[in-house]
Amino acid sequence: MTVKVALLQMTSGIDPLANAATMADAVARAAGEGAAMLFTPEMSGLIDRDRKRAAASVVAEEESPVLARVREAAAKAGLWVHIGSLAVRAGGDLWANRAFVIDPAGEIRARYDKIHMFDVDLATGESWRESAAYRPGEQVVTVECPVGRLGLAICYDIRFPALFEELERQRCDAIAIPAAFTVPTGRAHWHLMQRARAVEASAFVISAAQVGRHEDGRETYGHSLVIDPWGDVVLDMGGDMGGGQAALGFAEIDLARIGEVRRQLPSLANKREIPRSAVL
Repeated sequence: MTVKVALLQMTSGIDPLANAATMADAVARAAGEGAAMLFTPEMSGLIDRDRKRAAASVVAEEESPVLARVREAAAKAGLWVHIGSLAVRAGGDLWANRAFVIDPAGEIRARYDKIHMFDVDLATGESWRESAAYRPGEQVVTVECPVGRLGLAICYDIRFPALFEELERQRCDAIAIPAAFTVPTGRAHWHLMQRARAVEASAFVISAAQVGRHEDGRETYGHSLVIDPWGDVVLDMGGDMGGGQAALGFAEIDLARIGEVRRQLPSLANKREIPRSAVL
């Protein structure tokens, strides 16, 4: 009932092939340490805020050298891999921020396109308009894998309860929330919201994260996490990478813990539809 998982915390740059090499190395290392599944961050294959420059590296899924390299590595190692996300062309001028679940034969078992676009102006002066380049996804996705039924989300999705309510209804055992969180929002909300989502769903939350200063100038928060269904932190990889080197963290997922928590706090069984309020 216990499954060992690995999380890759990395500082993705502007060269997809270099990022792919880091991911492939992590696949081999995770398998060597006895993990059943590896989780990588959002935008594992490319982080580049210069969209004109990035456009040359963003290709259709079937042409992605990063996806091909990771699928090959997964098949060689016999390991499940959740790619937190890659930027892929999605038709027309727009891209998709797409997660993949790959099985030990290197086959793609699931895809999820990030639903909620990060369009914000922060008090620090940072401004982000994800919708200017990315097409939002339209489907909630779950998949059976070594951690049971895994629900898929990406980064900014964490702020929208309706998505997680649907994952709750589908009785997910774990939810992956890979991220490239900014430092200001990470300091304020990362741990708080990750723990809340785990408690609400009575499920494990597994969140591989980008960390440190990237080649394009942005800085991400790190603190890749595994949270158990009670809200306890099982793994926190911290935010100091000591020079930006990729790191692997490991955690044991006790699947029996899910049933224990749901028996103690049967919030899923007790949930009711909230009636519409009268407007007076």
